[in-house]
Amino acid sequence: MSDAAIQSAAPNARPVLRPKAPWQVWRDASGRLSGLRIAVLAFLFVPLAIATYDFNFNIESIGARPLNNVIHRTGYWALIFLMLSLAVTPLRRIARFGRLVDVRRMIGVGAFVYALSHILLFVADQMFDLWKAASEIVLRLYLTIGFVALLGLAALAVTSTDGMVRRLGGRRWQRLHTLIYAIGLLALIHYFQQTKADVSVPTFVAGLFGWMLGYRLLLKLRKTRDEPPAWILLALSIVIAALTFVAEAVGIGIVFNVSPLRVLQTALDFDDLAMIRPGWLVLGAGLIVTALDFVRARMRKWRTPARVTPA
Repeated sequence: MSDAAIQSAAPNARPVLRPKAPWQVWRDASGRLSGLRIAVLAFLFVPLAIATYDFNFNIESIGARPLNNVIHRTGYWALIFLMLSLAVTPLRRIARFGRLVDVRRMIGVGAFVYALSHILLFVADQMFDLWKAASEIVLRLYLTIGFVALLGLAALAVTSTDGMVRRLGGRRWQRLHTLIYAIGLLALIHYFQQTKADVSVPTFVAGLFGWMLGYRLLLKLRKTRDEPPAWILLALSIVIAALTFVAEAVGIGIVFNVSPLRVLQTALDFDDLAMIRPGWLVLGAGLIVTALDFVRARMRKWRTPARVTPA
């Protein structure tokens, strides 16, 4: 019987879905096109598009050492995508959008690709002298820390496929991928050490990293699997923002030999919005997430019909 005859005989039958090829990352596990996956895949190419635009139309932003500029860009985006992969768990729970978990591996692999490009461009900057590049990595502490983080990302990227999950087993795979927290910490230390003057961006990213770790700790401490209420998220945001203020003040005080209290006094200086302290940005991000949780929780209550108690 032909395919047309089969379809006419069973017009309401669902089409048979073929399994996707491993390289078809724009399809979900069932083989269907995924708008979310396509959007995330396009977002992973945004840094490349920005660099291409700058090299062609904004050459002033590249500086006198283009290769060094690209090295820093790839490292920065590797850290950003690493943090975004960690943000999937709290966002999918708070936004009640479970499909986000489908793109977590994609974002993590994207972070590894940018980190790998970061080290390969560093080798190119050393005129492809592998001995010199290796000696630099061994002798400079911040390069050693960054290289260890890269090795960890490589281990997670290699085991990110469904086949590796089956080979390792669910529990062993989950234990291995808890390394992501140590990798994130090492990547942040590397970012801080290679940042010479203004550490406001690394401090802001560290504050967000602390919020995500605090959120996961809350989930472990709670006896129920329900989402923590909005007031707990608000309290977490305030605590992490305060710790960000204190950590920044202590760090600046140690580096520039000034009193941390004097640094804290500048936190209320809003004359120049470009110089707003990272603690306020962390608090703002926490308030946005708290508001999102509040709205989504109310929407869920409105959609859930009230149960009628039988007589």
